[in-house]
This record gives sequence, C-alpha cells and structure tokens, in this order.
Amino acid sequence: MPEYAVLGKRLPRVDAPAKVAGKANYAADLVLPGMLHGKILRSPHPHARILNIDTSLAERLPGVRGVVVGADFGNFRYGLTPITRDEFPLARDKVRYLGEEVAAVAAIDEEIAEEALALIQVEYEPLPAVFDPEQALREGAPLVHEDKPGNVSVHMKVHFGDVERGFAESDYVREDRFHSQSVLHGFLEPNAIVASWEPPNHITVWPSKQSPYFLYRNLANCFDVPLSNVRVIQPYIGGGFGGKNGSYPLDFCAVLLSKKTGRPVKIVLTQEEILFAHRRRHPMIVWLKTGVKKDGTLMAHDCRIIADGGAGTGVGPTTIANAFYFLNLPYMVPNVRFDGYRVYTNRPVSVAQRGNGVQQVRYAADVQLEMIAEELGIDPVEIRRKNAVYSGYTTPNGMKIGSCGLQETIDEALKRVSWTAEFRPWPVKAKELQGRFATGVGVACNSFCSGVRLRGHNCCTAVIKVHEDGTVSLMTGSTDSGQGSETVLAMITAEILGIRLEDVYVPQTDSALTPLDPGSYGSRVSSTAGNAAKIAAEDARDQLAAVAAELLEASPENIEFRDRRVFVRGAPDRSMRFRDLARLTVSHGAGTTVIGTGSWGQDIDPIDFDTGKGDMAGAYSFGTQAAWVEVDTETGKVNVTKMVVAHDCGFALNPLAVEGQHEGSIAGGLGHTIFEECIEEDGRTLNPSLTGYGIPAAGDVPMEMISCSVETGDPKGAFGAKESGEGTQVSTIPAIVNAIHNAVGVWMTDLPITPEKMLKALDEKRARDKATRLLSK
Repeated sequence: MPEYAVLGKRLPRVDAPAKVAGKANYAADLVLPGMLHGKILRSPHPHARILNIDTSLAERLPGVRGVVVGADFGNFRYGLTPITRDEFPLARDKVRYLGEEVAAVAAIDEEIAEEALALIQVEYEPLPAVFDPEQALREGAPLVHEDKPGNVSVHMKVHFGDVERGFAESDYVREDRFHSQSVLHGFLEPNAIVASWEPPNHITVWPSKQSPYFLYRNLANCFDVPLSNVRVIQPYIGGGFGGKNGSYPLDFCAVLLSKKTGRPVKIVLTQEEILFAHRRRHPMIVWLKTGVKKDGTLMAHDCRIIADGGAGTGVGPTTIANAFYFLNLPYMVPNVRFDGYRVYTNRPVSVAQRGNGVQQVRYAADVQLEMIAEELGIDPVEIRRKNAVYSGYTTPNGMKIGSCGLQETIDEALKRVSWTAEFRPWPVKAKELQGRFATGVGVACNSFCSGVRLRGHNCCTAVIKVHEDGTVSLMTGSTDSGQGSETVLAMITAEILGIRLEDVYVPQTDSALTPLDPGSYGSRVSSTAGNAAKIAAEDARDQLAAVAAELLEASPENIEFRDRRVFVRGAPDRSMRFRDLARLTVSHGAGTTVIGTGSWGQDIDPIDFDTGKGDMAGAYSFGTQAAWVEVDTETGKVNVTKMVVAHDCGFALNPLAVEGQHEGSIAGGLGHTIFEECIEEDGRTLNPSLTGYGIPAAGDVPMEMISCSVETGDPKGAFGAKESGEGTQVSTIPAIVNAIHNAVGVWMTDLPITPEKMLKALDEKRARDKATRLLSK
C-alpha cells in the first residue's frame, strides 16, 4: 500500500478527550427547560387481549402532565417494509409478549411517573401463548398475529446448482443440528430519547440511534408531518451493535407526550427493562447437511433454519437473507439449498445484532467442516485452504468477490500458532481425557460484507466546508455509534487536503444540517461513507487548487497539498500555507466559499429476498481466527486463554481502531459462545441484570489477543479499505468450539457452552471411551 501522511497511522479517536473527561453528552444526560420525564407501562402477560384501559387515576395524580395509550396513535404501524409492518407504538387490541409496551405517562419527575404507572388499570383476557419456534409452526399452535397463518414471519426457500447431484457425487455426507441462543446487545448506555413538539407540526428529537434517518422517516409517517419538519439531533452513543438501529415505542411515546403536554419529554429505559423485554439477537436452530469428496472438496450444502423472531418482524427479512448469503462464503460450495423460516413467538422481538444472521449459520458450517475433516483424516487447515474462495470468484447466486486475502489470513494466523509439521494438534477422535485441565487450539474462517447493499436509499453523502483559517468541517449523516468512524472519516479528509487530523471537525448528525444517510449497519461506514468523504474532499481540494494555481502561477493539476502547505509539483520553493490559501480563496476575485460535496453508493445488483440472487455488497472481507482454550474437566468451565485474528481488511485506515474492533468482536463472540443467554420461563426473562445475564468481564477475555491486518487493497473501498470488525465476531464462535473439541474430544452443538453442558458432554465421552475399551479387550 502507498505511504500516506495520515492514513495508516495509529491515531487516537477524535472523540476520546470528551469521553475520557466525562464531557460527552448522551441522550440520558440532556436536560431542556420545562422537561418532563416519561415512563412506560408494560404487559404482565405474554399473550392477552386488552379489554379496557382506564387512565383516569393516573391522570389525576399531582405532577402527571400526560398519558397516552395505543389508540392515540391511530392505525399507525411500523416495520422494515410495507408488508412487514406489524408493530404498533403501543399495544392496541392485544399484547404479544411479556413486557410489551401498553401505555406511557409524562410527569414532572421520574418518581411520580413511576407511581402513575401503578394507577393505570388494564383489563386483560389471557390467551394461550407459544414460546418455542418449532411448536409455533405446528398446526393448532396459538397465533401471535391472526393474519399470519402458521406463525410464519419470513420464509425464504432458494436453491442454486444441483444439490441432489452434489450429494450423489460426494464420498462422505453428514448432517447435524446446531442451536444458538437468545443474546442481548450488551450496550452500557440504555435506549433513551428527548423529544420536543413545536406547534404546529415540528418535531425535534435527541435519540440514541445508530441510524437516525430510520427514525426520521418513521416519525414523519406516524405524525403525518413533512420530513423537513422532523429534526433528529444525534448525541453521543454508548454502543449499539444493531440494537439502536430501529424505531421503538419509547421514541413515538416521547413525541406524542410532548405534543400532548406542550413540553419536552425524556424517556430513558432502565437496564432491567432492556434485559427483560427489549430487542435481542435471533435464537436459531440450524440443520445442515453437507457432502464432500474424500479429499475434502465441498460439493453441496442443504440447510434448514428456524429463527425465533419473537412477536414482530422488525428487520427479519435481512436476518434470514444474511444466513443464506453467508452459507456461500468463505468457502466454495457449488450446490446450495436453503429453507429458512423466521417464526413468530410470544417473546420480545428479535432484531439485528452484530453480524446479523451470519454468526448462527457460520457457527454450524465451520464446526461441521471440522467434523468432516476429522472423519476423513484431513488436516482442518488444509480442508479450509482447499475450499477457500479467491479474487474473481462468483458464488452460485451471484456474489462477486473482488479482493480476497483469505489464504493470506490463514498463513498469517498459522505463523502466530507455530503450526508446523511437528505441531499439528489433530486427530483427537480417540483422545482420552487425562488430568484435570485439558488445553486445545482451534481455527475458523470468516467472511463479511463491506457496505451491505439493500434496496431503496443506500448511498452516503458528505459535505466539506473549508473555513478561512484553514480548518475544515466534515458533515455526514453517518453516525459514530462507538466504532470510531468519525475519526476515520476525518483522517480521509485530512489526507486528501494535506492537513492534520486535529484540523478537521466532524459535527454529530443533525438531520436539519447533515446529508441524508442510510445509517450505521452492515459495516458500511468506512467503505461507503468513506468514499463519499473522499469525493467531497477531492472536490474541495480541486476548488482550492484552482485558486492556488493562479496565485502560484502554475496549472491546477500540478498543485500538491501536504504538511499543511500547498506546493507546485517539482518546485518546492513555490508554496504557501494551507490556511493562507483558505483565507485568500474567500476574497479571491468575486470571492467564494469552498464547499466540497460527494456521494457514493454500491453500484451493484441488490439482493433479491425472493430468489436469493444478486450481490450483497461491492466488497467482502475475509479472516481466520485461532483460539486457545483450557477446559477444567472437573468443573466444566472453559477459559479462552489466547486468540489470534488475521483479517483481510483491505487497508487499515487506522490500525489502532482496527485492533479495537477485533478485540471488541472477540469479547462479543466469547460472550455468545460461553457466557450469555436470556434465560426464560413461560416468556419471562429470569436473569434481567447485567450480573445475572453474563456479559464477559475484563477477566474473562483472553489475556493475549493478537490482531494482524492483511492488506489486499480493495478496488471499491475508500483507499482500498474493507470492514474490520464485524466479520471477526463471525469466526470467534467456531474457533472456540473447535478448540474445545481439540482439548477434550467433544462437539458442542448447543450454545452457550455452560459448565453444566460441558460436564454432561464429558460424562458421555467417558462412558463411550469406557465402552470402547471394554469392547477392545
């Protein structure tokens, strides 16, 4: 890769000083004059008709200024597409999960608002409920939505190639069942919003949102106001991971309560509310049948999944589609059949979470590949090499691979493992347990999209304003939800204009001022918004170069920008300071203000949810992980001691940020694999606290985490960059599961891998080993 002045350097984040000093204001920190506090009443039943709601006592409580119920929102429903809009801001005729929002109040303080909730009288008629997605699909199961027969929220059935022929030509075929549990997003900042209705029809909100423009559109539709009258001002965000993409009941309730009371209203969910009844990752059952040649060549996949979608559809179509699309990567599979169901249950709504729908299916596929390698006596690394996709490859359904460093990531990971002919920790099929602690190492590979391309608006836009003192403002609608994207976009701007990172200011998203943007999801900010910022900076640079050419008596194409100066190429003595050029440009000739603009989007055929055809993104990242584990065979506890990440990120725009993304994904994937689970009984979450839920603490993550960037220079990415973190979380799970098998010889196909499950698996293995010894005598 070329040597840059700013890009590729390990630079601290631009928002770090404010956050470290405690000066970063989040939505929950905001206070407006006359502001009221809102609270939400939740259903005590998982499934019940609402016969009557009486709010009169609550309304008469001193300090209460407003109460709203479902009927106040009319017939408005929201969702991803017109045909999937099945959620109301507040429940209307019935509730569909325990904790669903039923009413909301606004009072002069939180205590009075909480007291008012207890005074709202709701008459319910309990209904039979269904909590298991397989049971929900059975004939006669209670219907979560009467207009959705069979409780099917989303169904995707596609096939490519000749699957039956693929199995017929295979030398070995196996089929396994895997289960991935319900997992929370785990952000520390709770969902929150401050809303202000200004008569006659202007809405201003300060929400905690990864994708503010989703809310912008939904509020306009809900309250029937023009988009120009909806202003979304984005405060700092304390993590999102997909859980702050959508619009939620607290958003609509805060606005309506403000309209009703004539005062700003703030609603902040408690951690208990989030853990008890808010959005979470899709639990998923995966049945996977795979056929291979005796040399390990993959011939066919036949996959069936059932995803528990909870009581609403949300972004469910993308979850199911992602599961299918990444059944095709990172390995070559010529014949693929997929039958995916997203099912309604009387549980909280499942939504996108980092790697939306991909972790579950890749956990199944990569662990099963390890099983196949063991059965055929093939080195598990070599079976991955043999089937790895490559630059120029096109999947059977039309996903085009541009840059691909998968083989290089395998090489890089193995260097850190010291994987030599002398050290090959396989096979383990006949491994006997000896001693209390068993150690093992496992590998897994991944792929992920860099800037998902959905239908509808997908391009990013950036606007750059050059101030007369040589500083620059970069305005973008892309939201930094904690991943450090503001820093990366500022670095791109500084690189092109030849200035320093501290010279670039990136104001937070404000829909009245910043350009329209799809949002922060699908690893799209650095790739898509990065290209928009690059184009905008080049536009501003060209405007400045035209003036510099006149002042320095040169042609514009010979003007260079670096080190906060402007030079004539080949004549370094003919130069001036960047700030002087900025000042002179304002008054040069008739005078002008330098405003650079740029828009960029993925110019590809978008995915088709019905047929499975099309491309998901313009670029794909690839990676390999190696995990070291220690299993305590007496207690069943699994400790991950080391993790190596080798990731094809195209180009590490900021290596420090890339490493942070990798370490965050390791922690997230570790929690998914070993610690985290929403434990439920009859629809009630039994562990609604951070300590009871099981988010990994600092002492739980590997003591040693090694991050290696493989740079392939993608032709479509901004300066060759691709995503750097989301894909890592995809391979964390199978790497750990494969390492556990390497340590103790058991396969864990049901997440999370709790000590109880591990001890049961070890006991079963001991029994099998004993039986084998007896038979061999």
